Amino acid sequence: MKARLPQGYGGGAGNMQSMMKQAQKMQEDMAAAQEELAQRTYSATAGGGMVTATVGGDHLLRTLDIKPDACDPDDTEMLADLVTAAVNEAIRSAVSDSEETMGRITGGLQLPF
Repeated sequence: MKARLPQGYGGGAGNMQSMMKQAQKMQEDMAAAQEELAQRTYSATAGGGMVTATVGGDHLLRTLDIKPDACDPDDTEMLADLVTAAVNEAIRSAVSDSEETMGRITGGLQLPF
């Protein structure tokens, strides 16, 4: 007696070829999305707009704008905290957008990018 596999299992070479085409399409979609993400920018502010950081989709700092009022020579620690907060928030936005975009392509599979 032959054992029957549920629908979608087995299928031989035709099924494998279909899976390979799907994997190739996913690779192409991921490459296009990565290219698009690299062109995006993400900005965040801290201290009520005193410091604005902008990072690229590659998570590197592009610009850092500091309003003159944020520069108190007696409190450089506060300025450092504002810069850190703005940069970290901009990077978090870039990472979140990247994960969301890639998640749509991979269907939630955890793949290294």
